[in-house]
Amino acid sequence: MSKSKLGKKQLHHLRQLAHDVKPIVIIGNKGLTENVMEEINIALDHHELIKVRINASDKAERSQMIDQITENCKAEKVISVGHIVGLYKKADEPKIILPK
Repeated sequence: MSKSKLGKKQLHHLRQLAHDVKPIVIIGNKGLTENVMEEINIALDHHELIKVRINASDKAERSQMIDQITENCKAEKVISVGHIVGLYKKADEPKIILPK
């Protein structure tokens, strides 16, 4: 797993913003398919900050999926609690202003 490019203040700010966000994408029993990955990419491009629900019972499997998503989508994991992961990807024209 790669080191976050975001600073502590930025991560804290994004975690606060993610608190009220509802999961946009749900990964079901078919796992992380190409279509699901495409939906995550589209959601990240549109929203910058999203939550994904991963319905995998095995913690190691969830962790592996999160790593795969962050790598393939070039996103940052902001927070992970249970089956929910918060992801951030800076847009070309950012809507979220991060603290310095």
